[in-house]
Amino acid sequence: QVQLVESGGGLVQAVGSLRLSCAASGRTFSSYAMGWFRQAPGKEREFVAAISRSGGSTSYADSVKGRFTISRDNAKNTVPLQMNSLKPEDTAVYYCAAKYTLYSGTDYTSMKAYDYWGQGTQVTVSS
Repeated sequence: QVQLVESGGGLVQAVGSLRLSCAASGRTFSSYAMGWFRQAPGKEREFVAAISRSGGSTSYADSVKGRFTISRDNAKNTVPLQMNSLKPEDTAVYYCAAKYTLYSGTDYTSMKAYDYWGQGTQVTVSS
């Protein structure tokens, strides 16, 4: 089992940057593919970015491609999400998720694939 805690959210002006982090508990962090999702008020939760166990494979939603970067540090059990050129439409609660998998090179973009979720961190982008 793994527990996830997000941090780094806040209020930022448009075109600014934020760096979110997801800290995972447990000794088997490298056995989990990781993902970031977000949910804006009145909307469904949506995929943002994902990374494989090894970190060698990543995927991004079209809306954030070229602006957001997901990475992982298996020694520190963390998954940062660097967000640049932020837009008001990026305003949402951002959630970290973990999926246990035997496949080191696969990332997962579907919410249904994930086993564990954090509580979320609010990101607000003002225009």
